[in-house]
Amino acid sequence: MSARPDDFRTAVAALPAGVAVVTTTWRRTVWAMTVSSVASVSLDPPLLLFCVHADARLRDALDEADTWTVSVLGADQAPVADWLASAGRPAVDQLARVPHHAPDVAAGIRVDGAAAWFECRTSAIHAAGDHDVVVGEVLVAERGGPEVGGLVHVEGRLRGLR
Repeated sequence: MSARPDDFRTAVAALPAGVAVVTTTWRRTVWAMTVSSVASVSLDPPLLLFCVHADARLRDALDEADTWTVSVLGADQAPVADWLASAGRPAVDQLARVPHHAPDVAAGIRVDGAAAWFECRTSAIHAAGDHDVVVGEVLVAERGGPEVGGLVHVEGRLRGLR
């Protein structure tokens, strides 16, 4: 017997989660989405995971693009998180309003001013209910400035922390 979805959603809202943007490049377009399900998996080898809805456009891209970039958002980047989480945003030029730069080795982009960046190569994708868990080997890890703080999602709201 499983918990009812509404009960689960209400309870899990109390669990603070860091907010990040995951990007990749597929068919000459940068695909991006906001996630609040990024976690360190292993230090040796360095592995990171994120969860993506099985129906997401980014998930389709991951079938062909084997590298991707995670930008861990800073305290003042709630507008970026909101934009890249909004349904119906255009696939083309969705990053025109988001300051960004190219990653070192992976596909996608790095969001300027982020708290940290990870460039990864997919090592496994696991089906998990209505989401897929994407595990990647970390090729590049870089920390932003300590003054950037972090952005968390809790109780249905984005909150900046310093």
